[in-house]
Amino acid sequence: MISENPKKNPDPATNAEKDPDDWVTGGEPMTGAQASYLKTLCEEAGEGFEPALSKAEASKRIDALRQKVHRG
Repeated sequence: MISENPKKNPDPATNAEKDPDDWVTGGEPMTGAQASYLKTLCEEAGEGFEPALSKAEASKRIDALRQKVHRG
């Protein structure tokens, strides 16, 4: 049986991650944790850090840089 609450859903296939563009708080400034990780990835990739990114933009940038530096 599938739970009404997706956080309690035992089937991970039906509880996929949301696209950052669909995040309710995606337009807010990136978190401190995102900024720290993004700075590290930017340094490893030899790219500039953009401190004014939103949460959603930072998430997308992190995903792209992780691919570039072969993390995850």
